Amino acid sequence: MAASSKTPAVEIEVDDKVVRVSNPDRVYFPARGETKRDLVEYYLSVGDGIVNALRERPCMLHRFPEGVAGEKVHQKRVPRGAPPWLETVRVKFPRYDRYADELCVTELAHVIWAVQMSTVEFHPWNSRRADTEKPDEWRIDLDPMPDCPFDTVRRVAHVAHEVLDELGAVGWPKTSGGHGLHVYVRIEPEWGFPDVRRAALAFAREVERRAPDLVTTAWWRKDRDPRKLFVDYNQNTRDHTIASAYSVRGNPEATVSTPIRWDEVDAVEPRELTIATVPKRYADLGDLHAGIDDAVFDIAPLLAWADRDEAEGAETPADPGA
Repeated sequence: MAASSKTPAVEIEVDDKVVRVSNPDRVYFPARGETKRDLVEYYLSVGDGIVNALRERPCMLHRFPEGVAGEKVHQKRVPRGAPPWLETVRVKFPRYDRYADELCVTELAHVIWAVQMSTVEFHPWNSRRADTEKPDEWRIDLDPMPDCPFDTVRRVAHVAHEVLDELGAVGWPKTSGGHGLHVYVRIEPEWGFPDVRRAALAFAREVERRAPDLVTTAWWRKDRDPRKLFVDYNQNTRDHTIASAYSVRGNPEATVSTPIRWDEVDAVEPRELTIATVPKRYADLGDLHAGIDDAVFDIAPLLAWADRDEAEGAETPADPGA
């Protein structure tokens, strides 16, 4: 049973910091009664992995002050009163002529502070604070449409892996924590968001060519076959974010966006990867994305594919982040 809002706070030691966690017994995930304290303990158990996924990136927080059955708050700005040891990065939103000082994780205490602030999901940019306008991460989002079974996601993941291998790119897969899969590729931070998005679209079109009965790259949702998988290149648009590796998702079962090996694609059951099961997996396997920074890919071949496609009449949809 959930404790009242007067449940005593607890102090969590995280390296050389102490984070005070209020309402630790508040139920956040109703499917199994898991609490805010359980969420803290989960993030502590995957500490190196979540920090590796978020390190030096502007990070939007998905907060659930009353647990995931309540209201979700999308928070970009770090609030007043944050501890002096918290780190931030300033990003500009040209469309609104505004700035935001977003959380910039460099150590585990920053993550636990965010959980104290009712954060469940961490959504980092695909660029880092050294130059927020130059992404160093290309994100492949295998997003199934409503009538697309997960078996199709598995099959398309293998096609994407085949194309990556031919390019000489190392892809790092993970479950989305929902119905799809993500694959991340580390890239040189030499290109702006529009170029990375063009490269991602060229890749998506190549996957579609190889699996036309399974894949769509149609821009408008109304034009997508609901039985197909959308390779969502728009996740590489400026200020578009998706849940990081090891981020919990805001659903009653507390699923986790979990790194996997390529040889697990055919057997993985995303709904089984939760804050209750991932800690043991992490203890056994470690961070499966630990080597991502050592496998950097040059997107120039993909930009050449984009030039070819456009020369042959393919249109590049307007960049929603421009």
